[in-house]
Amino acid sequence: MPEAEILSPGELRALGAWMDRQGLPGGPVEDLAPIAGGTQNLMLSFRRGGRAYVLRSGPRHRRARSNDVLRREMRVLAALSGTPVPHPELIAACPEETVLPGAVFYLMEPVDGYNATVELPEPHATRPELRHEMGLAMGDALAALSAVDHERAGLSDFGRPHGFLERQVPRWLAELDSYAGQDGYPGPDLPGVEAVADWLAQRVPQRWTPGILHGDYHLANVLFDRRGATVAAIVDWEMSTIGDPLLDLGWLLATWPGTRPMLGWTGLATAGDLATEEEIVARYAARSGRNTSGIAWYAVLACFKLGIVLEGTHARACAGKAPRAIGDRLHTAAVALFEQALDRIARS
Repeated sequence: MPEAEILSPGELRALGAWMDRQGLPGGPVEDLAPIAGGTQNLMLSFRRGGRAYVLRSGPRHRRARSNDVLRREMRVLAALSGTPVPHPELIAACPEETVLPGAVFYLMEPVDGYNATVELPEPHATRPELRHEMGLAMGDALAALSAVDHERAGLSDFGRPHGFLERQVPRWLAELDSYAGQDGYPGPDLPGVEAVADWLAQRVPQRWTPGILHGDYHLANVLFDRRGATVAAIVDWEMSTIGDPLLDLGWLLATWPGTRPMLGWTGLATAGDLATEEEIVARYAARSGRNTSGIAWYAVLACFKLGIVLEGTHARACAGKAPRAIGDRLHTAAVALFEQALDRIARS
């Protein structure tokens, strides 16, 4: 991709001038390149003044909330600085839309890690004990996040924890109902939507401790250390808020490839010797001190919520607003998630 298609010469000059004002090393922007990944956001790596950076901004065709989402990411990454939570270190943030016209952005340290849904390098490929430990390490990283005092970290107004769990079912049923406005969408053909919603609504946990919620915690949203089995960084904080951290654990279980295939994932997702759900939950409980006896409810909620999110892309695809092949694939995934939810309910 030519550099002009990444950032225009004018944008590069504006970026350099802004970096100068932040007291960062000067000089020309060098080695500018896009970073591939599952995100629709703009991700670029570059060097300037002998230092490496990663720039993250909204997509070129920004959605209504793109800038607000990025501002929230900046805030949560700043709050995590100095904590044991593995995350990309924030270097500098630009919440204004004037430097890159119409777009906010931030700079972060590059992470020496890899996405285990697209590759499985050595030594992990040939050492089953490392592959087994990787799932447990995801539990460790999540436990570290759940231990952060969000109020001391300056995030007391980052979400609305009061009534968080009670809001989930009506909030996502309303989202599903909203898809009816998409032309050509035949309606949700998802197994047991009402049954799953009723089961969840009747069993909402009454006692829980609020904390930082990543909101989309799965294998594709972590980078693993290239030398060992530890999590180098949790990435893509777009859905973060203050809520019940056990929902992140439920999300990990709902998407964990150790017990079910995930569409499009390779790498670790298709390897053997993975940790079981029970092992991951036990590891998280031991490291976090949180009560996980009701984790089945959170895993079912994760299936319910993620299934509805994926069905939204299917609805947009039916209306010609997204590629039909992607919409069909995600509808298949949404059906599988609701089938999983029903299976978890039957086993609970």
